[in-house]
Amino acid sequence: MSSSDIFIGETIGTAVLILLGGGVCAAVTLKASKARNAGWLAIAFGWGFAVLTAVYISAPLSGAHLNPAVTLALAIKDGGWDNVPIYWGGQLLGAMIGATLVWVAYYGQFHAHLTDPEVVGEPGEKVVKTKAVEAEEKGAGPVLGIFSTGPEIRKAWQNLATEIIGTFVLILAILTQGLNGNGDGLGTLGALITALVVVSIGLSLGGPTGYAINPARDLGPRIVHALLPLPNKGGSDWSYAWIPVVGPLIGGAIAAGIYNVAFA
Repeated sequence: MSSSDIFIGETIGTAVLILLGGGVCAAVTLKASKARNAGWLAIAFGWGFAVLTAVYISAPLSGAHLNPAVTLALAIKDGGWDNVPIYWGGQLLGAMIGATLVWVAYYGQFHAHLTDPEVVGEPGEKVVKTKAVEAEEKGAGPVLGIFSTGPEIRKAWQNLATEIIGTFVLILAILTQGLNGNGDGLGTLGALITALVVVSIGLSLGGPTGYAINPARDLGPRIVHALLPLPNKGGSDWSYAWIPVVGPLIGGAIAAGIYNVAFA
């Protein structure tokens, strides 16, 4: 694979991943969306199908890493570090493009949701105003969850551990099955299995933090959230942003180390 193929494949694939994954979050969250309140099951399966679609699209070009933690784990496993910056650059750019496309697709819903008094709060509506104040104190705006993850209970060590554990499961599953014969990406069966693993992680381990398990998936859309001209969007919660970046990288590195010891 050439450097240009890797960069283009990762950019396109990660953009599709975030478009469909962030799209299901928007569909479930935003007012005037037909899927509003569809629930966590819809989000978990939506992200799983997003992984499946993105892998099928990008695998011929880049091997469909779509996740800096996957790229890091494969580099540790195989000792090939030359293309790591190219993979990471394409993944971050793709994540930002995908998040922007979610905003475009749900443009009217974003504005309706953020300007509705029930969401942003009005004088005399104490309960609603309290929710808005709580969100502001946490540094998270009322639609940040469409773009990036956030914890239900803020305990840095637990939030970090949750991301490490979830990513460890994902990466070990990728390393132990579904790799092409030359070891450069997911094959057809591996793509399906990995998508189902993502659904499983979402259902079983996604509750505490929203299961980023992918640094680009969280960081790229968080940057887009900070830049978008949305009314009343609130903060981007940068004080939490390191956890869904560092945690998945640690989890991926641990999985690669265990793979080299136990499976190689």
